Amino acid sequence: MSNIDPKVLRQKVENLNTLPTVPGALQRLSAIMEKPRITLVEISAFISNDPALTTKVLKMVNSAIYGFPGRIASVSHATMLLGLNVIKGLLLGVSVFEWMQKTMKGLYEHSLACAVASRVIAQKKGLKEPEEVSVAGLLHDLGISVVHRFMHSDFVAIHDLVANGISYNDAELQVLGLSHGEIGESLLKYWNIPELISDVVKYHHQPYLSQQAPTLASVIHLADYMTQMLKMGELKMDTIAELDHHIFSTLHVKDLTELAHFIEGYREPLKAQLESLKYLI
Repeated sequence: MSNIDPKVLRQKVENLNTLPTVPGALQRLSAIMEKPRITLVEISAFISNDPALTTKVLKMVNSAIYGFPGRIASVSHATMLLGLNVIKGLLLGVSVFEWMQKTMKGLYEHSLACAVASRVIAQKKGLKEPEEVSVAGLLHDLGISVVHRFMHSDFVAIHDLVANGISYNDAELQVLGLSHGEIGESLLKYWNIPELISDVVKYHHQPYLSQQAPTLASVIHLADYMTQMLKMGELKMDTIAELDHHIFSTLHVKDLTELAHFIEGYREPLKAQLESLKYLI
């Protein structure tokens, strides 16, 4: 078990932008995100001045994740359509997942799949702002990638416990004293990502605990569960996909039978949408 005090761990997470192994684009992004009153004009200029980042953002915006396939040709158009909160989350996603693609491809694929599934569920349930739901789905496992990249010995210890039959969440608490949701929340709050999104990331395994957005947290939880049940994204973290039954009342799902039909009904549409994202992987 790690001897890291949770408070020390939080500080370490919040100081990730100072580590030399963090990609340069993410270091620059961190400086932008820390500004409490950043504007869309400043964000657009930041993206436009980085050709590689511009390409990644436009690829992501024009994907099935955000529902504007092939319609957005410029960064200014993207920021105008999606708004500040979504663009900030999107920027963080494409920057963080730059390293994840190389070291945790399965988690990257799972995150994309969860973003697509989150949007599908949000639209099915008639939720407003499905783009923000997509961002939350994209970032929900941010904490896992942070532990893998910057606390790798702890990451290995967690997986050793999982191999012995302990759930991933319980293994994290034994080794770190914090869940990946809490780690992700700390980083998102430090980077001034809206509290709505950071709260959902924190509680995506326990959506009933969310004070800010229990419905949104339930959507992300169900999307996470769906992608694992449908084996989309090749995530191999836990042997069992855990379902919080509080989501039945929150999302107005009658029972497990209705849920199973719902999930199976989206197998082929989700598979097709995920296939359309292969160019992002």
